[in-house]
Amino acid sequence: MAEQTGEMGAVPVSQRSSWATFLKAIASVSGDLSSMTCPPFILSPVSLTEFPAYWCERPELFAAIADQKTEEDRTLAVVKWFISTLKGQYTSRNESMGSEKKPLNPVLGELFYGKWPDVNGRGETELLVEQVSHHPPITAYAIENKSKGIKLVGHNAQKTSFSAGSIIVKQIGHATLTVKLPSGENVEYLITLPKLRIDGLWYGSPYTELTESSWILSKYHVCHIEYKGKGYFSGKSHSFKATLNPAPGTGGASGSHVIEGTWHATSKFSSGSKSGLEFHNVTGPKEEVTAIGGEPSGEMGDFETRKLWNLVAKGIREGDFDMASREKSKIENEQRQRRKDEVAGGTTWQLKHFVHEKSDPTYERLGKLGKLNPPAEDMYVFKENWPPSSA
Repeated sequence: MAEQTGEMGAVPVSQRSSWATFLKAIASVSGDLSSMTCPPFILSPVSLTEFPAYWCERPELFAAIADQKTEEDRTLAVVKWFISTLKGQYTSRNESMGSEKKPLNPVLGELFYGKWPDVNGRGETELLVEQVSHHPPITAYAIENKSKGIKLVGHNAQKTSFSAGSIIVKQIGHATLTVKLPSGENVEYLITLPKLRIDGLWYGSPYTELTESSWILSKYHVCHIEYKGKGYFSGKSHSFKATLNPAPGTGGASGSHVIEGTWHATSKFSSGSKSGLEFHNVTGPKEEVTAIGGEPSGEMGDFETRKLWNLVAKGIREGDFDMASREKSKIENEQRQRRKDEVAGGTTWQLKHFVHEKSDPTYERLGKLGKLNPPAEDMYVFKENWPPSSA
């Protein structure tokens, strides 16, 4: 990231007062920061509901998982796909907008539908996202390539705090990737999420660094991924080290690999039978999701994110922050009134595509391999009721 030439050098002059006030406010809060209002210039024109699309902006890597013939190669393909999603999830705003931006907070029931087309016989990949909770904010998603027999289902939430000049984001939730083999067996991979640290606040030019670790776990292999910034491993920002070993009880040491590099660019095998070979490379083009309407008519419903936030996004993109703030407040006030009406009527919001369960047997079973704590998590089960042709 380019260095700033002065304090708040990246902050528009008209926004410097509000940015300074915001920094003072977050520094004084000891609890969760998620409900705080950011200055308009730091807002993204995109709702958090669209973020699960980053899981599949390289759909060829997602589809390729199902093409592998051995469990070792399949697990390596899962790790390669996962590492390749991190650039889009955590650095793409810096490249396209100049700094990290705070996404719009989704409303309860907000929806996003998308797809990636069939290219070179890889099959069409479909995406469904639903905001399943507002307090706390939780986003659930399902991504599926039916022709390859591969599906990702998960949920994500964040708890944010301020420490030593940075915003710390603990990502809550997990995902399960399921691959249906030609034999009919379903192989599951439990995927946990890294912690984030947002730096660069004092210059008004935030950027994200991944910290601590995450896991990819199956009954055959265990992969522990460590994340470090500048000064560790390769001495570069966005560095990672992935250690892949056979799962306990599978016998032998075959299938052990160590992979090192930078998750936003390239990496290589540093140990194991493939040592020295390139592992992943995301310096080339990616494939954006195509947003589609979720209604049977193909139109977008009122709760679909791009229709719901249309005027807010327009104001942010055009620098008309007064309009963005006004339209954002209108949506938020409508949501508050909807919740009041539900309380008065003794009703609760009904989820459209997911069912909440208090425990996840896959997490309990596979999480033990990584000695994950807590030993159990809740889950959101996809109802399999979209697209309409499969409902």
